[in-house]
Amino acid sequence: MLDFEFLAGVAREAGKAILEVYETDFEVVHKKDESPLTLADTRSHRIIADSLRARYPDIPVVSEEGKEAPFEIRRNWDRFWLVDPLDGTKEFVKRNGEFTVNIALVENSMPVAGIIHIPVADKMYLADVREGCWEISGNGRKRLEVAQIAAGVPVRIVRSRSHPTPQLNKFLSMIHSYQVINRGSALKFCAVAAGEADFYPRFGPTWEWDTAAGQAIVTAAGGVMVDLSGKPFVYNKEILLNGPFIVSSSAQWLTESGMLEMASKLDL
Repeated sequence: MLDFEFLAGVAREAGKAILEVYETDFEVVHKKDESPLTLADTRSHRIIADSLRARYPDIPVVSEEGKEAPFEIRRNWDRFWLVDPLDGTKEFVKRNGEFTVNIALVENSMPVAGIIHIPVADKMYLADVREGCWEISGNGRKRLEVAQIAAGVPVRIVRSRSHPTPQLNKFLSMIHSYQVINRGSALKFCAVAAGEADFYPRFGPTWEWDTAAGQAIVTAAGGVMVDLSGKPFVYNKEILLNGPFIVSSSAQWLTESGMLEMASKLDL
């Protein structure tokens, strides 16, 4: 049984460390893939990894800023923590507040629990796919459910604020009527789970730690996350790089609207 109070405390502690750096004239370096890295990323990683290993010593931790275990070892794991200590470092550098702390528990290749914490807003999304999804903020705690997509109403599409792709623009050109919502980091998943958006298509590259907590949160709220063939998104692959995916509040709508078929025909 997971201790969500403990996990929420870990996420908040990491968020406080991130904000301490956020309020300074911090340095930005770049990793081999040209993605940005700051002191906030590494401080958050240490807090989360150390805390999880101390409380759950039998569950391995995979973190964006940690040393990746070889697949020969990982392939035997039936469960593990998947962590992005600071998701949305580009938003962090831009100082727009749209960055998060992501913690997920993966069991048998599927995210079964997730936490997304927004340090600037002091807001948190908690999910257990067996029990449901909740938003916790200064206004209290409320259960989240995805919205029902109404016929004849423009579909609300949430997209990345800092990672536009030509494929997404081409896909949008195929849709008759839609409204675009821009969000950074894992906040796109939160928008679908909270009923603020209907649909999140992603054709550019992501990593498993970018999406696991978000997938748990959307799934627990009643939505789905699938690849372009309509199959559920899975984790602990030999290479942790993700392919394209679609998040939606309704699997049935994905098929009936033709959205999944249109996405699958894109030249990726």
